Amino acid sequence: MMNQLEEGSKLTLDFGKLQKIADTHQAVVPVVLQHADTREVLFIGYANELALQETIKTKRAVLWSTSRNELWRKGETSGDTLDLVEIRVNCEQNSLLYSVRPRKGGVCHTKDASGKTREMCYYRRLSEGMAELEFV
Repeated sequence: MMNQLEEGSKLTLDFGKLQKIADTHQAVVPVVLQHADTREVLFIGYANELALQETIKTKRAVLWSTSRNELWRKGETSGDTLDLVEIRVNCEQNSLLYSVRPRKGGVCHTKDASGKTREMCYYRRLSEGMAELEFV
């Protein structure tokens, strides 16, 4: 059965995501993960102090899973590890940018029609008039 949220063409944005994170009482900042070579945005995650320290220590992307409320060592189960190139901090020091290099081709937890892990999580775009989502 198809997961409509991840594979469908209907726009279903989670406008309550930040409120859900606030409800966990976990102090986190958003982290943009960007491919070091192509500069494409791969996905957005969150980091607390522990995740940031682990990222620096291991030179691999480590985030805080806001849904599981635990450290998320990207690639630990999937093999889609992201090696750290550098960390940048925004002007207000309330978000981070991890410049990363994927060890394998995939990054997203979803797969394309051929069963291959997607290279980024932004694999759909809004159609004109925001009527539906189109795969790119």
